[in-house]
Amino acid sequence: MADQGAFAELQVELADDMSSVNDLIATRMASEHAPRIPQVTQHLVGAGGKRLRPMLTLAAARMCGYEGQDHIKLAATVEFIHTATLLHDDVVDESAKRRGRPSANLLWDNKSSVLVGDYLFSRSFQLMVECGSLRILDILADASATIAEGEVLQLTAAQDISTPESTYLQVVRGKTAALMAAACEVGAVIADRSDAECAALRAYGDALGIAFQMTDDYLDYSGVAASLGKNTGDDFRERKLTLPVIRAIAAADDEARAFWKRVIGHGDQADGDLERAIQYLVETGALAATRQAALDWAAKAREALVPLPQSRLRDLMGALSDFVVSRAV
Repeated sequence: MADQGAFAELQVELADDMSSVNDLIATRMASEHAPRIPQVTQHLVGAGGKRLRPMLTLAAARMCGYEGQDHIKLAATVEFIHTATLLHDDVVDESAKRRGRPSANLLWDNKSSVLVGDYLFSRSFQLMVECGSLRILDILADASATIAEGEVLQLTAAQDISTPESTYLQVVRGKTAALMAAACEVGAVIADRSDAECAALRAYGDALGIAFQMTDDYLDYSGVAASLGKNTGDDFRERKLTLPVIRAIAAADDEARAFWKRVIGHGDQADGDLERAIQYLVETGALAATRQAALDWAAKAREALVPLPQSRLRDLMGALSDFVVSRAV
């Protein structure tokens, strides 16, 4: 089963549910008194994106035999949480571009992005409470806290070239994998499946999220970052300690280490430094090692699904792990 085809097939399989999710998002992002809220939200939501996280919730619920409607609310909840974090991230990173379009903070201002993000977080909690499950509320509330914790950890570790790979993985588990893991787990919980199956889907989402982020980090230096709606080298300019850089620093000689200390540690960047950084990433094998690490985590995601009953949706979710790393081809 081809990975790109599997993603398209999953979209077709979940089309009706996703349409309901989009309708619910449009309804719940409305505001009677503050028209800027739907303006800012629609700018980001309307820019497209793959809707990967809500799709995970829908797929997990359907795979587990759920026949109710609360998975629609949970999928919308997940998308609201994700959109809120994007709005906040663009302010923190001072980003000018998101999904190939000007970021909301550039079109409006930082205050609007932060406050609309807060509004979407509040809406997400209203939706999850409506499902009437304390366990689901606990899972998604914990994911929201973990996301914020991961972002703060990344902020405190930024520009520190001694940052170890273990800290990087902790950041990724917070800022990216936590929501994917929760999105999958709540799909099983709402279907009242066993603890073992809920744990399997959580492990799948965790590994998928790590593979996804490592692929993003690879793409930022590989020259094909446009596929993410980003500029090549955004992470370099923002002085982020992503996996390619951490591995290149670990393999650096004195000259290369001095370079990384200047451009990342001190932020003293000049014309040609990005190209030199990419050269070091290639020469040390750090870029190739990052792609391989993403492939390894994608394999772990597929393996995590083994305890679940065989079905077409399980096969499609397994192939989805190939899709998230195929973007690096």
